[in-house]
This record gives sequence, C-alpha cells and structure tokens, in this order.
Amino acid sequence: MCEIKIKPATKGLLVRDPITRVPLDVKGEVKPRNSYWLRRIQDESVVVMTDKEKTGATS
Repeated sequence: MCEIKIKPATKGLLVRDPITRVPLDVKGEVKPRNSYWLRRIQDESVVVMTDKEKTGATS
C-alpha cells in the first residue's frame, strides 16, 4: 500500500485519524494514501510534506 507523509495545514488545526481518532502530529506522520487522506489534502486540511521537510534539511 502506498503511503504519504502529511501534517496539518496550519499550526492550530486539529485533524483526527478516522480509525484511531488520534490527532495528526504537527511534525507530520506517515499515513496510508487512501480516499480519506486524499480528501483532506484536497480540502487543504493537511499538506504533503516534501523531501526537504522529511529530512529536516534547511537552506
């Protein structure tokens, strides 16, 4: 199954996992690429983290 690393779009936004009901970590989490998370990306509740964000690199 494909996975994506996502985080809430804004700092105070609470986005819950539909299965565990646990809020998404503000630092980002790896989640399955399913219809729920794709809808959250489309409605701009969450953003996909780039490779630069994943590694913590700065420029």
